[in-house]
Amino acid sequence: MPPGPDPRGPETAIDRTTRRLLLCGVVAGPLFVVAFLVQGALKAHYDPLRHPISSLALGPFGWVQTANFVIAGVLSLAFAAGMRRALRGSSSARGARWGPILVGAWGVMLVGAGVFTTDPVSGYPPGTPDQMAEYSSVPALLHDLLSMPGFAALACACVVFAVRFAGTRRLLWACYSAVSAGAFAVMLELSTLGFDQTASLVAYGGLFQRISVTMGWAWLTFLAAHLLRHQRDGHERGGHAAASG
Repeated sequence: MPPGPDPRGPETAIDRTTRRLLLCGVVAGPLFVVAFLVQGALKAHYDPLRHPISSLALGPFGWVQTANFVIAGVLSLAFAAGMRRALRGSSSARGARWGPILVGAWGVMLVGAGVFTTDPVSGYPPGTPDQMAEYSSVPALLHDLLSMPGFAALACACVVFAVRFAGTRRLLWACYSAVSAGAFAVMLELSTLGFDQTASLVAYGGLFQRISVTMGWAWLTFLAAHLLRHQRDGHERGGHAAASG
């Protein structure tokens, strides 16, 4: 016998595309974090507690981190597009515009960080100074010029969604987003001070940055999973309504 109709109702190409784009946001963070953790553990003379993630792009096999930046950036841009599609039809307009824009800016920063390689810092690779007196090249300058607005965009995205979730009475999500924004910013500032060779922090600049970046990616990953789940639930509710109408 031929299969009966799907009780959830017909799935449109728009539904499928939106979910695939949101799935990119679920994948991007874990992929990026696992990649830099493995590289940091294996790279000779590299100290994950001291050195920035961007420095993994320097020296032998630096192309691995370059690819990691670009892939994570492209996946984040895809997620931003999926977020825009998912929020466009939601009951609350808060964050529906600026949320995707800010996450997209984070994605652009990641791609730029891969395309434009950083200068050495904190003595890696071996034989380089702890801090450059000036930028050695235009790509190194562009790396930093893109990075700080990208980090700021992610923190602001957390705030935008904290307001959105508060408005829809999802207080746990609102608190999580607000705390993520604050902790991300604090840890990022500590890492910046470490990379600027502040005596008490220089040995842990890489650790602070890893905590900051991991918290930011965790928030993005959970947000993508949340939106993906609600996208699926909306399809099922729509299908049941159509079947009962």
